[in-house]
Amino acid sequence: MGLTASVLAVDAGNSKTDVAVVAADGSVLATARGGGFRPPVVGVEAALDTLARTVAAAYEAAGVTSVGHVSACLANADLPVEEQELTAAVAARAWGATAEVRNDAFAILRAGTAEPRGVAVVCGAGINCVGMRPDGRTARFPALGRISGDWGGGWGLTEEALWHAARAEDGRGGPTALAHTLPAHFGLDSMYALVEALHLHRIDPSRRQELTPVLFATAAGGDPTARTLVDRLAHEVVAMAAVALTRLDLLDEETPVLLGGSVLAAPHPRLHAKISDILATRAPRATPQVITASPVLGAALLGLDHTNAPQTAHKRLRSHFTP
Repeated sequence: MGLTASVLAVDAGNSKTDVAVVAADGSVLATARGGGFRPPVVGVEAALDTLARTVAAAYEAAGVTSVGHVSACLANADLPVEEQELTAAVAARAWGATAEVRNDAFAILRAGTAEPRGVAVVCGAGINCVGMRPDGRTARFPALGRISGDWGGGWGLTEEALWHAARAEDGRGGPTALAHTLPAHFGLDSMYALVEALHLHRIDPSRRQELTPVLFATAAGGDPTARTLVDRLAHEVVAMAAVALTRLDLLDEETPVLLGGSVLAAPHPRLHAKISDILATRAPRATPQVITASPVLGAALLGLDHTNAPQTAHKRLRSHFTP
C-alpha cells in the first residue's frame, strides 16, 4: 500500500523555491526546486503561478494531486497581514485541505530546533529575527529595512562599506583598506571608478552583494573600519535575539538562538566570536548555533506540528534531510 501525502512543505525565497511532499509518517515522497518567490516585483498571483509549477512537479513525482495541509514559509511575508493575505491566496490554489503561510525565517528556526521553541536571526540580503514557543506564541519584527529600524544584512553592510571607502579615497573620511579591496574585486583601481560603474550600471546593481565577503576578508586582515562594521552587525544580531527572548519570556531559560542566512552561516570567526561574547552578557542562558539545515525541512516540521504527527515522523523527516 502506498503512503498517503500529509503535508506540502514550501520554502520560497527571493532567488529559489524548494518544496517537499511528506507522508504522515515523515517519509519524503518527492521534492522539487523552482524559481524565486517575489510578489512585490511581479504580483501575488504571478508569484504563485511560478510556485504552482514547482508544486506540480513535486506532486507528479509523488503521484498525488493534493495533501492534507500546506505549510508554506515565504519570503516577503513580513507582516501578519501579509501572511493572512498569502494564506488565503495559497488556500485558493487548493493544493491541500488546509494551508498556513509564515515568513520564511520561521522555516530556518524550526529546522534547527527539536521542538517549536527558540529564536532565529537570519542575515542574508537583509536581516530578520523570529521566535516561537510550543504554545503558539511568536515574536517577530517587521524587517522592512531602515523604515522599521533594521541595520545589517548583506545589502546594508555593502552600502556602509562603500560609503566609508568612497570617503576614505576623497579625503572626507579616515583611511580604510576598503578603498582598495572593494574596487579591486571588480578589477578596478579606484573607488571613483567603482562608483561610476555602479551608477551607470556597467556593473549590475545586484552584484553589490559580492562585496559582503570582501568586507569580512578586509576585517580579517585587520582593517579597523571593516572590523567596526562587523562588530556592529554582531551587536544588531544580539539586540534582535535578546528582544525576541524577552518577549517570549525565554530570557531566563536555556534557549537555542539559531543563526542562519548566507552571512551568518558563513565561517566568519570574528563575527561569531563577537556574537557569542555579547550574547553571554545580554542573554547568558541562550545557546547560539549556526544552522545549515535546509529550510524546507523547517517548513515540513511546522506542517507535521500542525497535523499533530508523532515524534517518530519528525525523526524520520529530519533524517531525510540530515546526512
